[in-house]
Amino acid sequence: MLSNKTLLITGGTGSLGKALTKHILTHFPEIKKLVIYSRDEQKQFQMAQEFHDSKYPQIRFLIGDVRDKDRLRRAIKDVDYVIHAAAMKHVPIAEYNPDECVKTNIDGARNVIDACLETNVQRVVALSTDKACAPINLYGATKLASDKLFVAANNIKGWNPIRFSVVRYGNVMGSNGSVIPFFLNKRKDGVLPITDPNMTRFNISLQGGVDMVMHALFNAWGGEIFIPKIPSYKIMDVAMAIGPECKHDVIGIRPGEKVHEEMITPSDSFYTYDLGKYYTILPSSHHWNLEDFINEFNAVKVPDGFYYNSGENTDWETIDGLRSLIKEHVDPEFSVI
Repeated sequence: MLSNKTLLITGGTGSLGKALTKHILTHFPEIKKLVIYSRDEQKQFQMAQEFHDSKYPQIRFLIGDVRDKDRLRRAIKDVDYVIHAAAMKHVPIAEYNPDECVKTNIDGARNVIDACLETNVQRVVALSTDKACAPINLYGATKLASDKLFVAANNIKGWNPIRFSVVRYGNVMGSNGSVIPFFLNKRKDGVLPITDPNMTRFNISLQGGVDMVMHALFNAWGGEIFIPKIPSYKIMDVAMAIGPECKHDVIGIRPGEKVHEEMITPSDSFYTYDLGKYYTILPSSHHWNLEDFINEFNAVKVPDGFYYNSGENTDWETIDGLRSLIKEHVDPEFSVI
């Protein structure tokens, strides 16, 4: 599907953007061009050392901000596929700088949509977060608005065959700013800050996130929100996996945090289908035949009132399992002190 195609990743120097880049260049070497679009020149410089154009002649790096519609339109010209990963995602920082969060996550989403509609882009996959489900913080609220914009973009495309879809997932293991690298750094001090001992989170590997994005890129009919079936972990189990000898300092929940995260609410259940590996929330208004969709993907409607949250998950990471995952996905040199 990517043969002789051009794909652009906004926020492409982030953890998932880099993982997507590695996956695409490894598995789809016939791609015509892979464009990394981001505003951090230092991260682009560092990434270019890893993905040097002498080995990967398909790769291009463009400095740009999703807030800048003109620059975005120029970057997206002649692009076939777009993966929108750019976002302002740190919850406390967004709470303290709300205008900046809105400009990037909502205005930026609108700019991506407009630029794609005005060019020849065929498919767009936007990255979301579990915090967009029943949001209580600004970051989640802006990502919910972004999700709504991308889903609704399928209603305004007119004759354009473009397809917009969304992927929503939990904490990416080892991503920048996530709890596991934070604890790994803090354990040398002998104290691990715990926000709430009862806190749980969904857990997905970088490769799991990549796989879901590629699934949406290749299989979306337009308007779906894809959600993975993934395990949860307890924050205290993460602390015990990383620093069993450390003191646990309970500091309280930070602004805008939940004790448990959600990905599907009971209100979503009326539009939610089980696809096997993933759930999908279908748009209330779509331009394709539902029965055809069900038959194509063996989709099964979930029961009315169904919900999916990290605190009541049926699949859990164990302490030993977390240690193995940390060694595999985050730090190959990891060991319990």
